[in-house]
Amino acid sequence: MNMRPDPTFYPSPQLAMSAPPEEFAYTLLLSPDGSRPDALAVIDVKPGSPTYSTVVHTVPMTNKGDELHHFGWNACSSALSPLTGHAFLERRYLIIPGMRSSRIYIVDTRPHPTQARIHKIIEPDEIIGKTGYSRPHTVHCGPEGIYVSTLGGAGKDGTDGLPGIFIMDCETFEVLGRWEIDRGEQEKHYDFWWNLPRDYMVSSEWALPPQFENGLVAEDLLSNKYGHKLHFWDLRARRNVQTIDLGANHQMALEVRPAHDPVREYGFVGVVVDTTNLEGSIWTWWREGGKFHAEKTATIPPEPAAADLLPPLLQGFGAVPPLITDIDLSLDDKFLYVSCWGTGEMRQYDVTDPRKPRLSGSVHLGGIARRTPHPNGKSFAGGPQMVEISRDGKRVYWTNSLYSTWDNQFYPDGVPGVQVMGRAEPEGGLALADDYWLAFPDGYRAHQVRLEGGDCSTDSFCYPSVRS
Repeated sequence: MNMRPDPTFYPSPQLAMSAPPEEFAYTLLLSPDGSRPDALAVIDVKPGSPTYSTVVHTVPMTNKGDELHHFGWNACSSALSPLTGHAFLERRYLIIPGMRSSRIYIVDTRPHPTQARIHKIIEPDEIIGKTGYSRPHTVHCGPEGIYVSTLGGAGKDGTDGLPGIFIMDCETFEVLGRWEIDRGEQEKHYDFWWNLPRDYMVSSEWALPPQFENGLVAEDLLSNKYGHKLHFWDLRARRNVQTIDLGANHQMALEVRPAHDPVREYGFVGVVVDTTNLEGSIWTWWREGGKFHAEKTATIPPEPAAADLLPPLLQGFGAVPPLITDIDLSLDDKFLYVSCWGTGEMRQYDVTDPRKPRLSGSVHLGGIARRTPHPNGKSFAGGPQMVEISRDGKRVYWTNSLYSTWDNQFYPDGVPGVQVMGRAEPEGGLALADDYWLAFPDGYRAHQVRLEGGDCSTDSFCYPSVRS
C-alpha cells in the first residue's frame, strides 16, 4: 500500500484535464472463433516515440473462449471520497472480465506497462457461487471496492435468477457478494455508473444471455423484448428508488454517462434502435424536485441502402440503422461522442446544454453499406465502436468490434481488429489522425480501450471543478 495517494487520482475533473497526457493505451483483443486465448495489447501513444502507434507488449490470457469485454481499474479518483474513500490504493491492476466464460483476470501493470502480467485469475465457480451472477460485463472502481455488473444469473444459459452487480475487494480481489439489497423493477442489466457525492447510481438494460450470446434474436427485437428502461438507485442504501421506461420501441438502452462534475445532476444514455423507424437516439436524464426525469434529446436516422450491400439480417429493411453502441463524455462535460456502428460514423455533440445536444463534428469510417476507408487509404471493417477520450479531451480513440456473434451477423465479411484516433478541436470539430493507425494481428478483433492514468469512462470524481 502507498503512504500517499496515487498521483493519478484527481479530486476534480478540471484537475484531471490538466494532468500529463497518456503515454500508453490498453486494448482488449478477442479471438472470435475461440481458436486462441484473448489478449490485452499495450500500445505506445506517445507522439515522437519510435514505437508510436504500435503494440509494444501483449498479455495473452490462459484460457480460450473468454470473450473479453469491458474492463476497468482496481482503483481510481473515486478513492478520494471524503466519507468512504480508500485514498492510499494504487491505480495498478486492470480487472478484465470474460463475458462468455464468466472468468475474471487481474493484470498487474507495474512496474511498467510493457511488463504487464497476469496477477490472479478468478474462476467462474467463485463468482457464481458467491453471487448467483454470471457473464460479468462492466467494471467500475468505487471508493471502497470494485463494482462489476453482470448480464446473467446462474445456470447453463444464465437465466436461473436475475443479473445484477457484485463487489470485489480492491486489494485481495476476493468476490464479496451481491450489491443490491432491493432491486425493484430491474430484471435485465447492462451498464451502470454514479454520482458519488449525490449518492445515486443509474443502470441500464441490454438483454439476457439467450438474447445475445448466439447473436441478435430478430424475433425478440421486433417484439420489443430487449431492454428499454433506466433504473435509479440510492447508492448507500443499495435500493432501486425509481425506474423510467423509455418506451418498448426504444430497444437496448446501453451506455450510461453521468456528468463528471458532481455538482451536475444529469447524464446521458444511448439507445441502439427504435423498432418503429430504425433510428438511434440519445436521451438525457436529470434529477429535479427529488425525482429523476428522462427525455429523448437527439436522434440519428437510418441510411437507405441497396439490398446487395446489406447483410441478410437487414435486407428486408432496405436501410442501415445507425446502431448506437457506445457513447462517451469529455471530462469538461462539453462534448458527447456517439459511435454509430451500423452507419460507420463517429459523432461529436456539444452538450453544453445537456437537453439540447448540438452536432458539432462527425467523421465516417467503415459502416455496413458505406465502407468508408481511412484517410490513409486502408479499409476499416466494422464501424466505430468502443470509444475512449483522453483526459484533456484532445484525442479520441476507438475500435471496431462489438461482440463476436453480432459482428458476424452485421459484418459477415469479417471485422479485422483496428484502432484509430481522432483529434478534437476545443470549440468543436473532429478529424481522423493520419499518423495513428493500428491493425492488430490476424485473427483478433479489438474491443475496449483504457488509457494510462485514467480516462473519461473510468474515473468518477468527488469534488467540483472550479469554473471561471
